[in-house]
Amino acid sequence: QTLQAMRRIESVVLEECVAADQKKERFFPHEFMYKILRSGKLKGEDQIDPNYSWMLAAMEESLPMFVPGWEDSTLGNMYSGHVITGDVKNFHTVRTGIEYMIALADFYTRLTKSTSLGFFQIGGGIAGDFPICVVPMLHQDLQRPEVPLWGYFCQISDSTTSYGSYSGAVPNEKITWGKLGIDTPKYIIESDASIVAPLMFAMIMGQ
Repeated sequence: QTLQAMRRIESVVLEECVAADQKKERFFPHEFMYKILRSGKLKGEDQIDPNYSWMLAAMEESLPMFVPGWEDSTLGNMYSGHVITGDVKNFHTVRTGIEYMIALADFYTRLTKSTSLGFFQIGGGIAGDFPICVVPMLHQDLQRPEVPLWGYFCQISDSTTSYGSYSGAVPNEKITWGKLGIDTPKYIIESDASIVAPLMFAMIMGQ
């Protein structure tokens, strides 16, 4: 069933990628998904109430997204196959992770001129480590010390906690990398995110 679902998505994604490729246009992975959702091409394929879809909600609000490691995904594998077969001529039709970091650096710099920005991490791996690194990149590689640190750090994790762990490193370990400051408020919740996250969001939103 999972493979069937991915094959259904593949045809729609490929159609958008080929169209962009022929026009010599380039988009981020999430922008392709937004275009597909807006087009209505998947209407009627819903397997849940659309009101409960976080992708639809994000698309409706045009939320910025930064999706590292998209290449290491089923869609990324499918896209690679279509580049190899020549269906997509320019493999840069889907914009890269480096471009995502550049876009994130611009977003973070602009936003934090007027407000603090916190970091709420659910789970671990590259999806968490990639965006948090934008601060040390701005400080150390671009020499922009005026850019503020993350306002707070909170992680819901079910990974085994240990120093040096990729997904289970304790918040204080991030100080040594310049990702967080000594005085940055830090919290780690060791539990199942599918249970804890909705409860936290409901509390934060006053529901």
